Amino acid sequence: MEALAPLLVAVSGLPALGIAAWYTSDAAGPHARGIALRWALIALAIFLGAGALYWAGGERTRTTAVVVAMLVAVNALAVSLVLHLRRGDRDAGR
Repeated sequence: MEALAPLLVAVSGLPALGIAAWYTSDAAGPHARGIALRWALIALAIFLGAGALYWAGGERTRTTAVVVAMLVAVNALAVSLVLHLRRGDRDAGR
């Protein structure tokens, strides 16, 4: 039962990995490589967070630390993705 939460977190990272794979196609646009990289890093952060949640077990302090670290990592990568997309729009306008 203790492995259920990490398993659900790991499964929730699969769509990010699928989006990264989809953006690796050549038809996705000139900035697709950077977008795919950021989505892959988001999936990696989620998978590592799931592994760390499994490691934390039921200990409240460890679990809280893992969740906070995963939230910071995923949100920082999401901000990086948005900035990359905005920079791509600005470069395309020139």
